[in-house]
Amino acid sequence: MRDEEKDQRVRPGWPRLALGALSGVLAGFTALAVAEPVAAAVRPQSSPVIAVGGASIDATPAAVKDWAVRHFGTDDKLVLQLGILAVLTVLALALGVLAVRYRRVGAAGVLLFGAVGAAAAVGRPDSTGPADALPSVVGAVAGALLLYVLVGRLTAVVRPAAPVSDPAGGTGDGLSVPAGWDRRGFVLAAASAAAASAAVGTVGRTLTSSRGQDAIASRKEVVLPSPGSPAQPVPRRAGLRIPGVSPFVTPNAEFYRVDTALVVPQVDATAWRLRIHGKGVRRPGSYSFDDLLRRELVERDITLTCVSNEVGGPYVGNARWIGVRLADLLAECGVKPPSRGGPADQLVSRSVDGMTIGTPVEDVMDGRDALLALGMNGEPLPFDHGFPVRMVVPGLYGFVSACKWIKDIELTTFGSYDPYWVKRGWARKAPVKTASRIDTPKPFARPGAGTVMVAGVAWAQHRGIDKVEVRIDDGPWREADLAAEDTRDTWRQWSLPWQATKGGHTLTVRATDRTGAVQTDRRTRTIPDGATGWHSVVVTVD
Repeated sequence: MRDEEKDQRVRPGWPRLALGALSGVLAGFTALAVAEPVAAAVRPQSSPVIAVGGASIDATPAAVKDWAVRHFGTDDKLVLQLGILAVLTVLALALGVLAVRYRRVGAAGVLLFGAVGAAAAVGRPDSTGPADALPSVVGAVAGALLLYVLVGRLTAVVRPAAPVSDPAGGTGDGLSVPAGWDRRGFVLAAASAAAASAAVGTVGRTLTSSRGQDAIASRKEVVLPSPGSPAQPVPRRAGLRIPGVSPFVTPNAEFYRVDTALVVPQVDATAWRLRIHGKGVRRPGSYSFDDLLRRELVERDITLTCVSNEVGGPYVGNARWIGVRLADLLAECGVKPPSRGGPADQLVSRSVDGMTIGTPVEDVMDGRDALLALGMNGEPLPFDHGFPVRMVVPGLYGFVSACKWIKDIELTTFGSYDPYWVKRGWARKAPVKTASRIDTPKPFARPGAGTVMVAGVAWAQHRGIDKVEVRIDDGPWREADLAAEDTRDTWRQWSLPWQATKGGHTLTVRATDRTGAVQTDRRTRTIPDGATGWHSVVVTVD
C-alpha cells in the first residue's frame, strides 16, 4: 500500500468524519427500525426504547421522578423517550466517527448498546422471558452490519486506472482517477439503508397497532349493566357556575394520568383474569371480566388524588366509578382484616405492566367504597385509566391504592414485602391529606377593581370538607361559601366574593375537614406521603 493511501486510512479528513457520524446515525436508526417488527411479534413493551425507558424510570431517584411530574406533567413519558432518543443519537454520532478509524470497534459499540437494551427488556418486572431480548439483539446486529458496510465505503481506496501512452511516446494518467474512497457506493448504500429502515419501521408500527385491535374490540363490546347500588344524584348546588373553577365531574379526557407505563397496556377483556391469593386466603379466587359484570355493581362518585400533587397542583380529579366491592371478593376468598384476626395487613395488587402497589387490608375492608372499577363516567374504563379493571379506594393516594390494569391481588404483610414505590422511598401508608386550591383568579391575573369572585376546590376524601377560609394579604381569615356536598369521598367547591382594590395582593386558602383538623401551613415536599401547605396566588388589581 502506498504511503498516501495509508495516510488516507489513518488520518481521514473532516468530510469523511462527518459522513462517518452520519453512518452512525443511520445505523442507530436502522437498529431501532428493525427492532419494531420484532417487538410487535414478541410484545410492544420489549422494544429497546420502551425497555430502556422503563429501566430508566425504575432507576431514577424518587426526587427526580417527582421533579419530572411537576414540570412536565402527563408529558413526562414523552420527554423521557425524546431524551433517550437524543442520547442515542449523540452516541451513534460518536460511534460513527470512531468507526472511520476503528471499523470493528464502532460496529462492536452498536452491539454493546443492543446488549444493554436486551438486558433492560429481560430485567423488566413484566418480562415474559428471554424472548424479550430479541428486538434489541436483532436490531443491534442489523445496525452493526450497516455501520460496518457504510464505513467500508468510506475507507475503501479506489485505485487509479493503468497508465496509457501519449502520442509523444511517454506515459500519462489521462484515463486514471485519483485514489480515494467510494463516494458513489457510500451514497447508494446509505440511501438504500435509510429507505429500507423507514419501510421496516412503518411495518413494525403497523403490526404493533394491529396487536391492540382485539383489546379495542373487546372494549367496544362492553355494555355496563345498571348498577345494583346506584350513586345518589349529584346535588344541584354541588357544581358552581363560576368561570375558571374546575367542573365538579372531571371529563375522562381531562382526568390526570400519572404512572410509569411508557406504552399504555391494551388488554383484551375477553382474555383477562384476576387472581386472588396469598396469606390468609382460604379459598383462592380467579375471576374473568364477565364474572365481575354478573355481580352486583356499585356506582359511586369518588375523587382521586396523586401523591405527586404539589400544593395547588392539577393532579386531582372527580369521577363517577362503577365496579364491584373489593371487600366482598376478599370475604368470599376467606380473607379477614387484621382487626378481626386476619394474618395479612397488606394487599399487593399487580398490574399487567409489572407495577406493584401495596394497600392496607384494613382500609379496603372497613366499609368504605373500595372498588374494582370497570367503568368511569358512564363508559368502560379508558385504556389510559386502566381498562379493563382498576382499583379505586377513596381516602388513599393513588400510589397505595389505585392500581390500573390490575391482574393479581396477593395478601401479605408490610413487614415481608415492599411494593414498587416503597422501595423508592415513598411511604407504606398514605391517607389523603386535607387540601384546598384556588382555581380563580389565576396566578398573576390582572382583574379589575370591584367584586372579584375567588373560588376553587377543597378535598379530604373519606373525611369530608367542613369549612374553607380565604385570607387577603395579611388580613383576617374569611369563611367562604361552600357548594353542596355530594359525599365525603368527593371534593367540594367553594367561593368568596372579594371587593378588590387596586394594587398587588396575595390570596391564600385553607380548609378544615370533618374531623376538625385544619389544613397545616407547613410546607412539605410530596415525598414520602404527600405535600402540605396553604395555596396562595398573587394578583394585580387594575
